Parts: sequence; C-alpha cells; structure tokens
Amino acid sequence: MIGSKIIFLIGILVILNQGSSGNESEKFPVPKISFAPPNYVCYRTSAPLKIDGALDERDWRQARWTEDFVDIEGENRPRPRFRTRAKMLWDDNYFYVGAELEERDIWATLKERDSIIYQDNDFEVFIDPDGDTHEYYELEINAFGTVWDLLLVRPYRDGGPAIHAWDIRGLQAAVKIDGTINKPGDKDKGWTVELAFPWEVLKECLSPRKMKPDPGDQWRINFSRVEYRVNVKDGRYEKAKDPVSGRPLAEDNWVWAPTGLINIHYPEMWGYVQFSDKIVGEGREEFQLSFDQDASWALRQVYYRQKDFFNRYGRYCENIDELGLTQLKVESYQWPPEIKTTWNSWEARLLSEDGQTSLFIREDGRFWKVSLNNKM
Repeated sequence: MIGSKIIFLIGILVILNQGSSGNESEKFPVPKISFAPPNYVCYRTSAPLKIDGALDERDWRQARWTEDFVDIEGENRPRPRFRTRAKMLWDDNYFYVGAELEERDIWATLKERDSIIYQDNDFEVFIDPDGDTHEYYELEINAFGTVWDLLLVRPYRDGGPAIHAWDIRGLQAAVKIDGTINKPGDKDKGWTVELAFPWEVLKECLSPRKMKPDPGDQWRINFSRVEYRVNVKDGRYEKAKDPVSGRPLAEDNWVWAPTGLINIHYPEMWGYVQFSDKIVGEGREEFQLSFDQDASWALRQVYYRQKDFFNRYGRYCENIDELGLTQLKVESYQWPPEIKTTWNSWEARLLSEDGQTSLFIREDGRFWKVSLNNKM
C-alpha cells in the first residue's frame, strides 16, 4: 500500500490517546491506524468497454490491480479469508470499476433493486469527487447483480442523511460467476463485477463548472466487501449463527483503504485516485503526492478533538492548546490553524506558508480548499 508522506513531529495516534481526561466511552470514535491512504492512477480506455462482468478486454488486462483488500480496521486484524481486488479506468462518458472476488460458496438472496444489499455478501463502491467528505455516492451489488445506489449528503456521524431514492441514471452493471450460485456442494472460485458510472450523474457532486474530472484531478474513492460465514441447511445456504444467541455472526468487512474502525463512512481515510489522460498500457504516470493530504489530516484532528470537547463541556474551543494539538507541524502550512467559534459551531482555517492557499474544516466535518488563483 502506497501511503501519504506523514511529516508530523509527534504521531497523530499518540496525540489522540492523550489530552483531556474524561469518560473514555464518551470519546468520539477516531481511526486507530496511521493516515496512509492507498493511491491509484486511473488511465483512459482505448475504446468504450462492453459491460458484461468478464474483465477480459485488452484495456482491463492492461490496467493494474489495486492492493489486495484488508480488514476495515487495518492490517493488525486477521488477513481476509478470500482475496479481493479492483481496477479502474475512464473515458469521456464513464468511470469504470472492475473487481475480482474470490469465493468458495457463491450465494445471494436479494433480487429487487435498492434492497439493503449488504444483507447479502456484496461489493461496494464509495465515491467522493471533491474530497470534502460530504455529498458522496455509494453503490452496492451482490452476486445476482442486484444494485442499491444512494447519495450521502454527509456521513452518518455528522447527521446524514442518506437519500435512498436517488438512482445512478444510466448505470451499467454486470457480474460474472465462476462457479454456480446458491448451489452447495460444488467448488466455486469466485465472481467478478464490472460497473460503468456515467459522468452525467457523478457531476452532481462536482463543481457546477465541471462535467467530469480533468487529467491530474484526484478523487477520494473506496471499495468494500461484506462477507458472511455460511453453513448449509436442508440443501441451502444460511448465515452461520452464534450458538449462544442464535443470531447470525457479524459480517467481515474487507476494504481497499482501511478506516481504522468498523465504519466505512470516514471519507477522510479513503484512497486517492488520480485521473490520467494516457491510454492504459501506452505509458506510465506517477501519482503526485500533495502537501494538502497531510495538512487536511492535521485539520481533521481539530474536528475529532472538537467533537470530544463539545461532549464534555457543551461548547466548542478556540484554543489549540486546550485541544492538545500544539505540537503538530505540517510541511508547507502554518500550524496552528485559526479557529473561530460560536455557541453551536466552529470553523478552522489553515494557511499555506506562501499565503496562497487556505484549507478549511467546520463542525459538521466538511473540508474544503480555497486558493487565490481560484483553483479549488
């Protein structure tokens, strides 16, 4: 996994375990892993792709796989039982995602669109085009090819809501089974997923001036796989149950970019996908690490700490000392940030060393960037 360049003098994880005393159960849940999102360069296709679930076209063969998925809590958790990995491509009309899911017992139950698909084993895609952690897309698909698509106005931790009635108009989705579905007793190998997201819909969460990404743009994206343990009863699959409670065992959550806790809706931890204007297989482009990544993560610590501070004292804090974040340093940015509060809100601004760029975050977690040259 290729991670972001961390340049803090004191590790964020150490700092987060210090600070004000209080009831540990009241602390706002924060990632328990280092900030090291994976990255991926997404190349253009040479021609439109046929969406049939096969992933056997020349362009898919040329595209590289992501790193194998890990547990959502990170690599300190057990390695996933089955391999999962993904690929990405794009053209003028679509953002393409392909995924390969190793599976010994392929099963599914849900066939109606917009069912709660994660009640089955599934593959999930999360897309935050502008990286502000608000207004992002979620799509889930099971082995039947049944999809559930929704729009998140903001993460659930910040009040949501999820718009379940929202649909990705023009979505193309297909799966291909290597084995048999819902047939215990044979040996399945797995299934593949192929998706084409139209830019015409994804532009809804972009700047009104943009229809699709420009070469060099970086989006925040993640993939997740929900996996249940199953048993066979009366010739059919059923979820394995806890012998004491009789309830189904908790699912496994395997992801491309771990969030460090069992919650995928931490968009600040998702991977970075950089769009290239090169045709896949006809040249190589390096991913461009940005100082903004570390600076945005430093500002995110203010957000986490303000959540705890408000829970304890019923107000927000303007003093970075009280938040316990004085010892952070971020290359190319002037730490500490300026913080302004009201009785029920706050906003923090971090200025670049050259004074040309300001990064902002506020009480509902939204992050954004303002540059004097108007390039957001």
